[in-house]
Order: sequence, then structure tokens, then C-alpha cells
Amino acid sequence: MHVPRKILIIEDEQDISRIIRDYLNKNQYDAAVAATGQDGLYMMDMLQPDYIILDIMLPDMDGIDVCREIRRRNNIPILILSARGSDTDKVLGLGFGADDYMTKPFSLSELLARINAHFRRYDSLASERDEAHLLRLSNLVIDKKAYKVTLSGNEVSLSAKEFELLYYLASHKNHVFSKSQLLDAVWGYDAYGDENTVTVYIRRLREKIEASPSHPTVLKTVWGVGYKFNHE
Repeated sequence: MHVPRKILIIEDEQDISRIIRDYLNKNQYDAAVAATGQDGLYMMDMLQPDYIILDIMLPDMDGIDVCREIRRRNNIPILILSARGSDTDKVLGLGFGADDYMTKPFSLSELLARINAHFRRYDSLASERDEAHLLRLSNLVIDKKAYKVTLSGNEVSLSAKEFELLYYLASHKNHVFSKSQLLDAVWGYDAYGDENTVTVYIRRLREKIEASPSHPTVLKTVWGVGYKFNHE
């Protein structure tokens, strides 16, 4: 179930705040209004919104001071609204931690577009962060954070060292490593370690991820050199 993102509007002009709130609510956001800076700070702590629209001209506090206080508490994105369109206001607003700036009068569709663009960028970055620990290689998915491997959607049971060897080879796909290099990288041994350890672990991995362990297509032997994770 989709949970709408919460947007807090800190704006003392009721006609403007109501129009923005209703427009955002119609566009799948959950918008709330605060009419003063103090109420805005209180509601921010209470609601934990995902985005704030902040008017500079408020009856009890300067909007820049509100912006600065919001930023002191957390990194929530802030879009400033102002009837004053001077560059000085823009610099002041962004300098105190605002992320965007619009001058009144403004287009509701442009406001919505800017909010949507922010969340698209945020979601894209979040997705990249989530994917950073995943290796997707054909039907094999290796999740470094969870120490989990799935093959065609089915989880493969691996020991910690089996996982680490597979992850190391897969994260350097098509790169040939000698047994001594793999010992050093995965086990921490130097070149004088027992290279048969690598041979044994490669055999175990092949039994678990290869369609035909005796004729491997993924964990390939490069004769006279070592092993590689084969991926086109």
C-alpha cells in the first residue's frame, strides 16, 4: 500500500495555504498547514514531514530564522516562498539551508513539478544506494549486505568464506586471479598459504551455482593461471 509523502506548508495567508494544501492533496501528497513559524516548528516535530514549503514573511518569526532552526534540527528539504523576488532574498534563503525558492505569485503546476522532481531525484539516489551492495549477474544475485545469494530466485546456502570468494570473483568479473591472489584477498594469507584451500572452495561453489559442475560456465579455470568469474 502506497503511503503518501507528507508536506508541511508554513504560510500565514490562509487563501494561499489552503489552495496549496488542496492541490497537493489532490496530487497524492498528504499536506498540512501551519500559520506561524512556531506552529510550523511544532508541527514539523509532530508530523515528521518529508518536505516543507516555507513562506519568508510570517507574523511571529522571520522565515529565514525558521529555515535556520529547521535546518539545525534535521535535513528535511525546504522550498521557500516569498513575495520579494530580489536576488538578495534568494541568496539569504538558500544560504541558510533552503533547497529551492519560488517567488509569489507562482504556478501551482510548477510548484508540484519541483516537488515531484525532488522526490524523483531522492528515490533515484536511494535506489542507487540500495543497489550498491547487490551484484546482478544474469540469474545470479549476490547481496553483500545480507550475505545472501539467489540463483533464478532460489536462495543458495553458502558458508561465509564461500560467499566471500564468490563475491570477490563476481565483483571482478572476467578478471583472472591466481590461487595465491585469492588466498590473500579472501583469507588474508600470503602467497605461501595452502592453495588447495582455493581449489576446494571453487569446487564447492561450482556444485552450488553451476548447472553442470564438471563443465563450469561461470567459475572458469584458466589453465596455468587461476580462476575467473565468467560473465558476458
